[in-house]
Amino acid sequence: MDKNAFRQLSYGVYVVSTWDKGRATGCTANSAMQITSDPATVAVSINHDNYTNQCIRETGKFAVSVLGEHSDPGIIGTFGFRSGRDQNKFDGVEQVVKGYLPVVADACAYIVCEVIDRMETSSHTVFLGRVTDAGILKKDEPMTYAYYHNVIKGKSPKNAPTYIAEESAAAEGAAGSTAAASSGRYVCSVCGYVYEGDVPFEELPEDYRCPVCKQPKSAFVEG
Repeated sequence: MDKNAFRQLSYGVYVVSTWDKGRATGCTANSAMQITSDPATVAVSINHDNYTNQCIRETGKFAVSVLGEHSDPGIIGTFGFRSGRDQNKFDGVEQVVKGYLPVVADACAYIVCEVIDRMETSSHTVFLGRVTDAGILKKDEPMTYAYYHNVIKGKSPKNAPTYIAEESAAAEGAAGSTAAASSGRYVCSVCGYVYEGDVPFEELPEDYRCPVCKQPKSAFVEG
């Protein structure tokens, strides 16, 4: 089976958020879809291992922030490559409260839902939500997952529904290789972002950070 066929399906890039005993939390997601228009119903797929899954179960509510092409790509890394169990992901990410739930201020739109049903798979929960509020935050083109991969050069978090293990092989191989010849291509060993800027990587300032997951320059490996 060629799992690359799944990439021909359309996906967006979202932050699914909720409350954690009064603290805002959430995770990056790429599987969110409208199920019906009347009544408006939306479904999201969240990995069992994501802390957000537990919080949605406890609150019975979630919000979907639709990221745009001009949203800070660091938001994707913050919510996709860190755990809300031990970090406040909204530290440094501006939030606004809409429909009594936290949403990312830098998103282009938001949808607030009340959970009305859920379906369990071996690895993910599909939460079905009745839409209670929705709106536009700014004019921007919604970011597609193809844009995230091809333009931002980001990779899927391992808990994403669309994660394919093979896609991390290049980054993992680069991280484990010390004998490869110099290629001038540097890969973030955490999220797989590929630096291909005009400035040689060695000449970047020491405080340079990955634009996706915010890891330091030292997290990059040549490959």
